[in-house]
Amino acid sequence: MSALPAPVEQRILLRTATSRDAFMASAVLARAQVTTHTCSTLCELVRALEQGAGAIMLAEEVLSDPAVSTLTDALGSQPPWSDLPVLILARQGADSPIIAAAMDRLANVTVIERPMRVASLISTVRTVLRARNRQYQLRGLLDGLRESDQRKTEFLATLAHELRNPLAPMSTALTLLMRKPHEPAEAHRYYELMGRQIDHMVRLVNDLMEVSRITRGKIELRMEAVALESVIKDAIELSRPLLEGANHTLSVDLCSQPLVVRGDGVRLTQVFSNLLNNAAKYTAPGGAIRIVAREQGHEALIEVWDNGTGIAPDMLNSIFEMFVQVSGTSKAAQGGLGIGLTLVKSLVELHGGSVEARSEGLGCGAVFCVRLPLSRLGPGKPQAPLPAVRGWPASLPGSVLIVDDNRDAADALSDLLRSLGATTRVAYSGAAALRTIADGPVPGLAILDIGMPGMDGCELAEKLRADPALGGLVLVALTGWGQRGDKERIARAGFDHHLLKPLDLAALISMLQGVP
Repeated sequence: MSALPAPVEQRILLRTATSRDAFMASAVLARAQVTTHTCSTLCELVRALEQGAGAIMLAEEVLSDPAVSTLTDALGSQPPWSDLPVLILARQGADSPIIAAAMDRLANVTVIERPMRVASLISTVRTVLRARNRQYQLRGLLDGLRESDQRKTEFLATLAHELRNPLAPMSTALTLLMRKPHEPAEAHRYYELMGRQIDHMVRLVNDLMEVSRITRGKIELRMEAVALESVIKDAIELSRPLLEGANHTLSVDLCSQPLVVRGDGVRLTQVFSNLLNNAAKYTAPGGAIRIVAREQGHEALIEVWDNGTGIAPDMLNSIFEMFVQVSGTSKAAQGGLGIGLTLVKSLVELHGGSVEARSEGLGCGAVFCVRLPLSRLGPGKPQAPLPAVRGWPASLPGSVLIVDDNRDAADALSDLLRSLGATTRVAYSGAAALRTIADGPVPGLAILDIGMPGMDGCELAEKLRADPALGGLVLVALTGWGQRGDKERIARAGFDHHLLKPLDLAALISMLQGVP
């Protein structure tokens, strides 16, 4: 919601024929709680206009002043949202050519004939002020859109930069591998490099999808009693590579009494890992980071301190907003899109808590304070392992059908699964997959892409599920589509599992072996 206009923007600028007329008009409008400002000349009125006005009220006699051209120019240079109302107090009698000319030059003109009823004057003024307030609302909307567009532009530039960063070493490593044969040990170094960069790109994309789902309210939490000590320790383990890579010193001060909250342990771990990562990125190598957890009233208070780059006072309230980057600190962050704090705020609020940032300014470090309502229940029991997948043996070896219109993706996945002992067949379309299955033998597992032209993965799954002879076939959707609506459609089509691209091999193997 845009801010209300300042009082100066609500006032009526008066230029009447006589000072007595100005006094009377001001008195009448003051009783109606309308602010006025009397100007002795049109040039003075134009200068006052630069500070703001709700409307202008002019006497007909003033329109013969040569300075009216200055007013015409000022009104003609208004911003696109503005159409300042002009009230002209006309003399009684025949139509005036001066007023006719003014109506041609001044767009938003209302003519009031003298003498006038007080009620009519007040009603007219209130009407034009209401119209002016709608213009101010439009101004606020346009300013918000302009600011949002600027943020998105900066965000997209950051996104392009962050995606190019991992692509550069991957491209170099591929060129080196293709230029000449390498010994296995030397080649392995390049493979590890590419693996790290791919993982980094996957995290960037996952963060984008995650913040989109959370801000649109499309995320589901698995709520249970959770011990914060365990959550914080898990978060530290996730952030340890970044902390140790920068040679930071981490100190941990946890409450001696168990702090139990009702929440989703995985999501809360994500919150504190993001805060630790943020502290690590914006703190110079060898810095000090501290995480403190204690009970405060009916809440758990968790603070993440650092002695890093700090935050300017005017940014403290906006750093949690989408697309906001803290000016002057982007070079300090070693990668990332600047949306981690948006995720933190959204997840904390979904748990009924709050988060705030404090800092004495740039160069003075920062502290992020998370408050979560305490639960008096004990921590929940660990979940039981998932049951074994139907129709698939306890070990990976078996027959797998891979269906994907991206030939490189399908062939590479086939090679990978064959290297693990599976027998694979590949089809590059839904129709080709049906022919392959008809030719036999029937596979134990089919990994299907969803976004294929012609017959997509969901249509293919429905056809496979309609065949009684394929009752034991396990269907896995491997796709880049992961929103809630996509998941529901995939489940309706008869898939047993849904994995996102790029393939998480550990998740696939765990899935096939029935291990969570």
